Amino acid sequence: MRHLLRPFIAMAGLLAFGALHTAGAADAYPSKPIRVFVGYSAGGAVDAIARTVGQKMAGILGQPVIVENKPGAGTNIAVKALTTSAPDGYTLLLAANALSVNPALFKPAPYDLDRDLLPVALVGRVPVVFTVREGSEFKTLQELVAAAKARPGAITVATPGNGSTPHLAMELFQHTAGLSVRHVPYKGGAQALTDVLGGHVDVVAVNALEALPLATAGKLRVLAVMSAERSDVLPGVPTVAQSGYPGFEASVWYGFVVPAGTPKAIVATLHDAVQKALASDDVRKQLAAAGGVALPGPTDQFAKLLKREAARYGQLIRDAGIQPD
Repeated sequence: MRHLLRPFIAMAGLLAFGALHTAGAADAYPSKPIRVFVGYSAGGAVDAIARTVGQKMAGILGQPVIVENKPGAGTNIAVKALTTSAPDGYTLLLAANALSVNPALFKPAPYDLDRDLLPVALVGRVPVVFTVREGSEFKTLQELVAAAKARPGAITVATPGNGSTPHLAMELFQHTAGLSVRHVPYKGGAQALTDVLGGHVDVVAVNALEALPLATAGKLRVLAVMSAERSDVLPGVPTVAQSGYPGFEASVWYGFVVPAGTPKAIVATLHDAVQKALASDDVRKQLAAAGGVALPGPTDQFAKLLKREAARYGQLIRDAGIQPD
């Protein structure tokens, strides 16, 4: 009888060994390339940061990190691609403020922050700036505010589009300062900057990365940065808070998220890789060149920011009746 059972015992042993081997392989994360979705076109700020940080993460994790651009629908296409991906740690999204804004901006809400996504780590922050052409009559933010109050609705302010972070920052400032300007939305920051240079609009609100080359060349004058502190690349430019509006802050932030259901151990591994990448000199220099700063910290820090931004801008969108392009 025993000799008849031997093949079955041997087979059971092989199956048990195979199960253990499979479990071990699954635990050895990552074991294949990792994709990072970006909801913007190649060559933009988010794309550049994704590639810089991703390259560092590849060396840390021992697997290629491949950036895939999925622009469109205010980044909702990229978020949809993420939320329909397997929650296995091999697909991430480098998100910006639109991630918190879009559930309030679009009807019906394209996703639920709490139900569909998990935060991994913040990456960095770049301030939004108010800027004018060098020959503008406005030399300071105070002069701009005085003109806007003297001529309600006459001053034109361009932004990269309805519901964009600079647009929301402009609306927030308009409410804070108690003034009325005329919003001129564009399909991106480049055309908005071109038209402010040509004198077609008075002011443009964009992230510092887009304005910096023209400001450095002396073609634009930056009136104020909207970050809490002055920018290292624009040290002579005051913050909005320093210009008479204490506590005002509006920045473009970047952070990694994964689909809901991704195992905690994998999220922790990815978070650790991001922290190590942010500690590197070249990543910090890339962010600094864009006028920004790295924001290392625990995952909970990012989770709190997402909720805070969703509440702040969601209320603004409802109060101002802002509609997407």
